[in-house]
Amino acid sequence: MKKILIALATGSLVIAAGCNNGVAQDEEKASEPAVPVELYACKYNEGMGPADLDAATAKWNAWADERGMNDYTAWTLTKFYYGPEQEFDVIWLGVSPTAKALGASQDDYLANGTEIEAGFAKVLTCDAHVNFAAVEFKAPPEREDPSDNIVISFRDCNIAEGKSFGDDVAPAIRAWTEYRTEQGSEAGRWVLFPAYGGGGEEFDYKVVTAHQNHEAKGADWDAHSAGGYKKARELFRGVSSCDSSRVYNATNRRRAVEEEE
Repeated sequence: MKKILIALATGSLVIAAGCNNGVAQDEEKASEPAVPVELYACKYNEGMGPADLDAATAKWNAWADERGMNDYTAWTLTKFYYGPEQEFDVIWLGVSPTAKALGASQDDYLANGTEIEAGFAKVLTCDAHVNFAAVEFKAPPEREDPSDNIVISFRDCNIAEGKSFGDDVAPAIRAWTEYRTEQGSEAGRWVLFPAYGGGGEEFDYKVVTAHQNHEAKGADWDAHSAGGYKKARELFRGVSSCDSSRVYNATNRRRAVEEEE
């Protein structure tokens, strides 16, 4: 499913997704266990726009507060650098700490959120509802004043013939992440595997990168142009190949309640 992706949470940012049996064997060699995310790709209905989505989201948040939905985080993504294949206006991304918790929120919404669903349906038509399994390679730093906005980019990637994710790709991504960190990058990085709702994907995995703002993303662009591309070529040539990045502005809509230690 080429047209979609990502997720985040509170001060840092957590990208997640539901895990299926097809990727679990390699994920255990990658990094932390996968976490679940649901993703809707939507278009505005005629006469509707961002202000209408804001109003529908406010009603949903009030409903979620009443229902005690404390382990669900939501963001919306809008296109910034994109191509004609991104045929949606907005992506809704929802994430919970576990797939069981996400499923519980979905059950509650299906059983008790009819009025809220009707409010969203008046504003949006969603042609895709998908689920990804995401593994974190690096979290971005927490900010003292966490913004409701962040910049996300992602690429579709394929593993080279004869290579595997766990033995070849994951080590290359780790080495690349360490190199970029040494060069001063604070960007977060995740890998996402398709789990539910797609079918016929033309990629093996997605690489997701999160920046605090466009200036930080631009600084990484400069570093890559100044010589980072040589390191990338060294690490990934013959291991995997990726297409160009799509970039999205992400706006937080709801934050899960952080558990006290």
